[in-house]
Amino acid sequence: MFAKKLLPTPINSDINYLFWGLVGTILLGITLGIATEIYVLFGLPVLYLGAYLAIVDFRKIFYLLLATIPLSTEVNLPGGFGTDFPSELLVIVLMGIYLLYLLKNGTRLNSHFFKHPITLLLLLHIAWIGITSLHAGEKIISLKFLLAKIWYVTTYYFLAGLLLKTEKDLKTFFKWVFIPLLFTVIIVMIRHALDGFSFEGINSVLNPFYRNHVNYAAILVVFFPFLWYAPNWTKKYSWKWWALIGSIFFFLVAIYLSYTRAAYVCLLLAPLVYLIIRLRLMKVVIGAVLITGIIGVNFVATNNKYLDFAPDYNKAIAHKKFDNLLDATAKGEDVSTMERVYRWVAGFYMVAEKPLTGFGPGNFYPYYSQYTVNSFETYVSDNPEKSGIHSYYLMIAVEQGIIGLILFLALCFAVLLKAEQLYHRTKSAITRRSILMVTLSIVTIEALCLINDMIETDKVGAFFFMGMAILVNLEQNIIRE
Repeated sequence: MFAKKLLPTPINSDINYLFWGLVGTILLGITLGIATEIYVLFGLPVLYLGAYLAIVDFRKIFYLLLATIPLSTEVNLPGGFGTDFPSELLVIVLMGIYLLYLLKNGTRLNSHFFKHPITLLLLLHIAWIGITSLHAGEKIISLKFLLAKIWYVTTYYFLAGLLLKTEKDLKTFFKWVFIPLLFTVIIVMIRHALDGFSFEGINSVLNPFYRNHVNYAAILVVFFPFLWYAPNWTKKYSWKWWALIGSIFFFLVAIYLSYTRAAYVCLLLAPLVYLIIRLRLMKVVIGAVLITGIIGVNFVATNNKYLDFAPDYNKAIAHKKFDNLLDATAKGEDVSTMERVYRWVAGFYMVAEKPLTGFGPGNFYPYYSQYTVNSFETYVSDNPEKSGIHSYYLMIAVEQGIIGLILFLALCFAVLLKAEQLYHRTKSAITRRSILMVTLSIVTIEALCLINDMIETDKVGAFFFMGMAILVNLEQNIIRE
């Protein structure tokens, strides 16, 4: 509670100064715009209001950031740079604001959040990224990766940890994400309906909000646990309750029509994770997952067993019907699945080449073609999109070495173990629901990372870091019970 009182609040006594400052800024912007014919100067009042909010109440800017997560679009910039606009711009601005706030109020903040094991593991993860960047072949790429990681973690974890503390904060968080997300889903569904809800047309109806159907489905399933528990925040059978219940079914239909296999699996996984937490089986499950992974890798690596899974180049094709895609996936004849295997094989050879520090953050693409195996090649292996390895865990092992993978897995497992511990520790039904809501979202992200690289995207990574921050704050609330 003490930390919350430190947050800035509007200064009513200075309202006249603020009003005349706004009037002066409007007149100045109009005058300069007309005089120089640089009409973008008409936007000076917007900058004024932004500066006011940054100084007086930066929570509003944070809420604006939440709203832009579903609405942001990928923009390619000169020099090989790319960004999510406007969300990443707001992330950078908020990082600067948070660092200034920390300089002024850092010694007065509660140290629990900064000393928490999850925070320390996250900082170790970032520190190791910095170390491996020094050993990267393409150091500029790694530096860009490191900087982006720093402003993501600063804003989505540390600033979120400052602002998302109570149940009221979680309701606000939900509202600012849900409304724009629902808007994008409605737009996509209308466009998709005009196309007959076809499988081959799903990617063409997603612009400008989503790169492809996987990104679209990912944010839907990641946010779904929040939507599932949201009706508990409203009066039963009220219009808001019915609207949320209707939205749950609407999102389920949207997820189904996204034609994304990983999203279907994640929905089925959520109730299983709930049972694991209820039955206190998280340690057993984590142990089983690790043992299964080690055995699986050893099996395919021994005597080059992996070569038995090489696809038929002429049969591994793209499919225009979803039922054909599912059948082809089972037979190893789907091009997107087999292209993943093509890159995974290269990835394992890369890990063997540089097991300690890896090739450097962001350095998979420049080097992986040297380690590919021709028998796994597909007709899309030229990779014009310059996309990644499509497995976040393997990507970390390739780019940050085995130590980097261990640190990230330790972070993921620590979050799950802490969530189970807190669920059985609290006496509050409301807190239990909040723990489940956040944990199921994080588990969904961790599951998606098995066959996708999404932590560095705002559609998914934002919820990963904010979810961890919320969980750390929930523990502090439990301590106060």
